[in-house]
Amino acid sequence: MSGNSHGHTLAGWTGATIIFIGFCVGGVFMVLAEPIGFWVGIVIIVLGGVVGLVMRLMGLGMPLPEKKKIAVGARTSADG
Repeated sequence: MSGNSHGHTLAGWTGATIIFIGFCVGGVFMVLAEPIGFWVGIVIIVLGGVVGLVMRLMGLGMPLPEKKKIAVGARTSADG
């Protein structure tokens, strides 16, 4: 997969790290049977997704692929 930079962006790493921390916090408090701490972990998970999205919109993520325009009436080799 040379040339593929999927996930190798600041937005991707930051969002994934915050989400991982949220899972850890939620998991610890679930084992400790503390519902408030569990829900804090869930909030951290959602916050990680929002941070990743905002950073992507700021240009720190992968650029969106441009859609290829198909010319009207263009023929392909399959058309004959």
